[in-house]
Amino acid sequence: MDYQTVIDNIPSYVSIVFILTVFATLFLFYRTVKYSESESVRKKANTIFIVMSLWLIIQSILTVNNVYSPDSNSLPPKIFLFGILPTLLIIILLFVTKTGKHFTDSLPLINLTYLNVVRIPVEIVLFWLFLYNAVPELMTFEGRNFDIIAGISSPVIAYFGITKGKLSRNTILIWNIICLGLLLNIIITSLFSAPAPFQKLAFDQPNIGILFFPFSWLPVFIVPVILFGHLASIRQLLKSKRKRIDFNQSQTSATNK
Repeated sequence: MDYQTVIDNIPSYVSIVFILTVFATLFLFYRTVKYSESESVRKKANTIFIVMSLWLIIQSILTVNNVYSPDSNSLPPKIFLFGILPTLLIIILLFVTKTGKHFTDSLPLINLTYLNVVRIPVEIVLFWLFLYNAVPELMTFEGRNFDIIAGISSPVIAYFGITKGKLSRNTILIWNIICLGLLLNIIITSLFSAPAPFQKLAFDQPNIGILFFPFSWLPVFIVPVILFGHLASIRQLLKSKRKRIDFNQSQTSATNK
């Protein structure tokens, strides 16, 4: 299969919609940081925006120069080494360091929830890429990818659950866990569909789209942002649950005395 020919046949509107989705993700995350409850974190919003923008530029340069071009013999894939692994390390640091925990815990839950709305255009773009043979059907909502449910439901959860307070914290927590599972499902499917030594799926139409610009921004930017958003939300919800339990226990102890 001539992978470059496949990519060249993809209509320009597909790339445009995806690029706009990437910019929307960047803007929504910037606003999330900008509305942090911590003044020190808010002051870093512009710096974070610049760093993330530079990351997108670096990734576009690597992709355009064919660093991530399909190579069934490369192990681990270069897109993992130079694109995905660095973002995973950053996420880990945000959850194990004192500064990282402060940053994570200060982000508004409602903004983290609304951030998932970008999954709607992402799923539409993946469907278009399937129609033009750049990704397999199983990576779309017609296959085994139900990630669009997270995107559609996120405004509902944000508005009724957080703004209006009509949903319990446990309900919001369960929603985040389910949506995290949906994200992990497509990550695993995408991984085993890619033309690599560990490919197990979609040999007739492999996942090549994410190895070309601008779609390489999906695994190296959008997915890590959404992944971090869910992990941060789950951490905050679990912490608030523990705080309520501790408070109730202290109140009970005080009454018994």
